[in-house]
Amino acid sequence: MQSRFSRLFSLAALKSGLFWRTFLLLGVLTTLSMSAWVYMISVVQREPQVQQISAQVISVVTITHAALTHSAPELRRELLFELVSNEGIRIFTLEDDDEVEPPPDNALMPEIEALVKAKLGPHTRFSSSVNGMPGFWVSFNIGEDSYWLMLERERLRGLTGIQWLGWAGVVSVLSLLGAAAISSLINRPLARLTSATRDVAEGRRPDPLPEKGPAEIAQANRSFNQMVEDLAQVESDRAVILAGISHDLRTPLARMGLEVEMANLSPEARDGIQSDIAQMDAIIGQFLDYAKPTEASSFVNVDIAALLQETANETARLPDVKITTHIDERAHVLGNGTDLKRVLNNLVENARRYGKTPGTDVTEIDMRCDVKGMGAFKRVMIEVQDHGAGVPDEQIAQLLKPFTRLDAARSQANGAGLGLAIVDRVLQRHGAELTVKNRDGGGLVFQITMKAL
Repeated sequence: MQSRFSRLFSLAALKSGLFWRTFLLLGVLTTLSMSAWVYMISVVQREPQVQQISAQVISVVTITHAALTHSAPELRRELLFELVSNEGIRIFTLEDDDEVEPPPDNALMPEIEALVKAKLGPHTRFSSSVNGMPGFWVSFNIGEDSYWLMLERERLRGLTGIQWLGWAGVVSVLSLLGAAAISSLINRPLARLTSATRDVAEGRRPDPLPEKGPAEIAQANRSFNQMVEDLAQVESDRAVILAGISHDLRTPLARMGLEVEMANLSPEARDGIQSDIAQMDAIIGQFLDYAKPTEASSFVNVDIAALLQETANETARLPDVKITTHIDERAHVLGNGTDLKRVLNNLVENARRYGKTPGTDVTEIDMRCDVKGMGAFKRVMIEVQDHGAGVPDEQIAQLLKPFTRLDAARSQANGAGLGLAIVDRVLQRHGAELTVKNRDGGGLVFQITMKAL
C-alpha cells in the first residue's frame, strides 16, 4: 500500500499542485509583461534622452566658449574657478600627448556624437577619460588653441542598464508576490476541499466547508457538504439495518440452540448443529464489526504496548501457537482501545489460521512494536509476522477486500471473509497505515504505522 504520509509530504506532489502551476503561469505572464514594458519604455525614451543630452552638451560648450572668448584675459582664471566651483565644468588645454580614452560605449553615444558634431563642427572630439581623469570630455577650439571641457558624468547620466534592471527586478519581485497572493487565494478553497476529501477517504467526518465566495466554489462546497451528510446518513442507516438484522437473526438462532439442547439427538449431530449456529453467530458479529462506526471524537490515549502484551499472553495459551514478542513499552497512540484490540486479535487469528509452519501443526507468530522518529514525525511501528506459506505478491492487495478468500485452503475457515477488511477499515479511521507483504523465508508480514503520542 502506498504511504499516505509520503504522498502528503512528497516534493513532486507539491510541485505539481495547483498553487505552483498558477503561480508559475502568473509569474511567466508578469515577466513577459515587464520585459515588453521595459523594452517599450527604452525605445520611447531613447530619442528624447539623446536630444536632451546633446542639447545640454552643446549649450554648455557654446556658453563656455563665448564666456572665454569675450572675457578679459586677466579675468579668465577667476571665470574658470567659478565654472568649476558652481557648475562642475573644468577647462584644460588640449595637448598632443594627452592620454585619451574612447568615449563611453553605450547605445546612445553614437547619436549624441552625431548631433553635437553637427552643431559644434566635425573636429569635436569625445572621451571618457583624459590623463587618467574620468568624466565626459568634449573638445572645442578658440582660434588656434584647442581645449578640453569636462562635465561630470552625473549631469548627463540617464537610467543605466543596471538601474533599469534594478527597477525591473523590484517590480518583478512585487509582481511575483502579488502572483503568490493571487495563487494562494485561488488555491485555498481547493486546498480545503482536498483536505476534507482526504478526511472522508480516511473515515473521518470533516468540518462543513464554507458555502460562500465565487459561485462555482460555493456550489462545489455546497455539493460536497450535502454528499458528506448523505454518506453519514447512509452509514447510520446501515448500522441500524445491520443491528436490526443482528437482533432478528440472533433471536431464532438462540431459540434453535435451545431446541437443539432439548432435542433427542446424538452427540455428533448436536455438536454439528451447535457448531453451525456458532458459525452463523460469528458471521453476524463480523458484519456488525465491519459496519460499526468509529468517531474520532471518542479517541483517547491508548497504551498500545499493553494491548499487544495482553494479546500475546492470550495467544500464548493456545496449544497450537508459539509466539515471540519485542514490545517497546513507550508505545502510546490516540485511538479507540476496543477497536485496536479487535485489530490485533484479527491479525493474530489470521496468522493462526493461515500461517502454520509448513510440515507442522504449529503456528509461529512474531509480534514486534517499536517507537521511531521524534516530535511531529514520531511513529509507532507494529509488526505481526507468521512463518507460513505466504501468498503470491500479485494477490496481496486482494487480502484486504471484504468477502475475499484467495484459495481453497483458506476457505476451510469459518467466517465471512471480513477479518482483514475490518482491520483495514478500523486503521483507516485511526489515520494509520497498513502494509502487507511477504516475509523473507516464508509467511506474511502485517505492518501498522500510527502517529505516536
